[in-house]
Amino acid sequence: MMLISAAASRWSVAPTACRADRGVVFGPSGKQATYGELAEAAAALPVRPASEVRLKAAEDFVLIGKPIPRLDTPLKVNGTAGFGIDVTLPGLVYASLEQCPVIGGKVKTVDDTLTRAMPGVIDVVQIPDGVAVVATSYWRARKARQALKVEWSEGVGAQLSNAAMRASIRKAAETEKVLSIEKKGEVASALAGAATKLSAEYESPLLAHATLEPMNFTADFKEGRCLLIGPTQFQTGAQASVAAALGIKPEAITVKTTFIGGGFGRRLDLDFIVQAAQISKVVGRPVKLLWTREDDMTHDFYRPMALHRLSAGLDANGRPVALAFQMTSQSITQRLFGLPKDTLDAFMTEAAVGPYDIPATSHDLVIHDAGLRVGYWRSVSHALNAFANESFIDELAHVTGQDPYAFRMSLLGKQPRFTNVLRLAAEKAGWGKPAPAGHVRGLAVMEGYDSVIAQIIELSVKEGVIKVHRVVVAADLGQVINPDTVEAQVQGSFVFGLSAALYGDITVKSGRVEQTNLDTYQVVRMPEMPLVETILVKSTSKPGGFGEPVTALVAPALANGVFAASGKRIRKLPLTPEAILSA
Repeated sequence: MMLISAAASRWSVAPTACRADRGVVFGPSGKQATYGELAEAAAALPVRPASEVRLKAAEDFVLIGKPIPRLDTPLKVNGTAGFGIDVTLPGLVYASLEQCPVIGGKVKTVDDTLTRAMPGVIDVVQIPDGVAVVATSYWRARKARQALKVEWSEGVGAQLSNAAMRASIRKAAETEKVLSIEKKGEVASALAGAATKLSAEYESPLLAHATLEPMNFTADFKEGRCLLIGPTQFQTGAQASVAAALGIKPEAITVKTTFIGGGFGRRLDLDFIVQAAQISKVVGRPVKLLWTREDDMTHDFYRPMALHRLSAGLDANGRPVALAFQMTSQSITQRLFGLPKDTLDAFMTEAAVGPYDIPATSHDLVIHDAGLRVGYWRSVSHALNAFANESFIDELAHVTGQDPYAFRMSLLGKQPRFTNVLRLAAEKAGWGKPAPAGHVRGLAVMEGYDSVIAQIIELSVKEGVIKVHRVVVAADLGQVINPDTVEAQVQGSFVFGLSAALYGDITVKSGRVEQTNLDTYQVVRMPEMPLVETILVKSTSKPGGFGEPVTALVAPALANGVFAASGKRIRKLPLTPEAILSA
């Protein structure tokens, strides 16, 4: 409207005589001007009050809501898309960084005699995070790095193990400060008077991001300025962190972003970017720092462990009268952004409070640092909380002899968006009708980022091995911008969540992460990918987020399906054959 007003003023006509289309304002008698030509004049106009803004009616949308091919698809198919690993600059050299096998450890001594004598080696540089070998090619840097002799001061992290971390989380659940997320009614008295009571614990493991492209970045420091090129989810953070590390002003930093090669939250952290800049400053040349897959797997910022404790009481008719929820886990926001201790972390409470109509509820959080550095992982705490909540709702349905779908619907009468997506998914998946021979179905529902989702998985279990055959996702995410992109997100989010649910488990021994590559940290392969069907609710409400929530529903829907197939309730992820057979 401001651009149209600027054009109308330029042409001395009424704004109603002008229209805007595809970056151009058109006026009477063939007059036209691009947005760029009008921008300066438009910016000088007073901002119109919201009450005067006329939004286009949904039925007049030309682009919104229509499936439009992504512009980057041809580039990714023909190999011309530029990822961080593809960056080139004049005079570029390559770095490979040896880091302490215990995260947080520091260099004690270095013998680089053999390394410096190897072909192509330009320099050996010690930075706070380790020892970098700089060479004329990546492979030369990598091979010369293997000749380094480094003695490490491992620090307190060397005492870490999965058993110790789990024990500390369990102790914290009993002894550390409890923060209230939400409370409704008198839970204790309602539980005391319940006809049936049920309690359960759920455990979620450490997870790696396992991005397709390992961490890498290119830095070029010269004359007090630094150029940064590579994949990052946090450009302003990269600028500020590198400025602080190099002792220069943020405005002396230029950040150029490539295609990301997989982020999932890992590239919100900036360690590899700072490392590249520090190395470049020492060698005085543009440097591309490339981590190996092993570096990436063993020096991640992992999704934290979590312990959930849930209790509920039901009346004589099998309807819940009370529910108590407690989550104990680490706060990523405390580490990354300095959230004060004993402050409720909103990124830990996502999907903690379910949509079900239960008269008395309490939802509590215990924040406990288990010792290993943690980071945001696709769907953040939605996945942790949804696994516990949606598994427990299924358990309540079973203990009262009710169908999981019907039980949920009976508790969602005040939630029309939930009942709608659940009904749509059930109809599409054939819930209530016989599944193919040997197949069963599991379901889960959740709200995440203002999007409401129901997911039904059709699966079979043979000798403890889960085979997923079909997935139906029904989603109400408000106004859909591009349904083609949304469907792609459903598929990508599902396979990401399936990898975690079936295989994901990072284990630590003597402070060292034991999984070092995709052979020991498995992800879903192509033959394992099921048919994924998507139903999108037509809506003109505000758009919700959709890049992550589907991931969170995979584990509970899968666990609920495993129970339907085997009668075994798995409360600890991942859902491995060993876990199923030993349950």
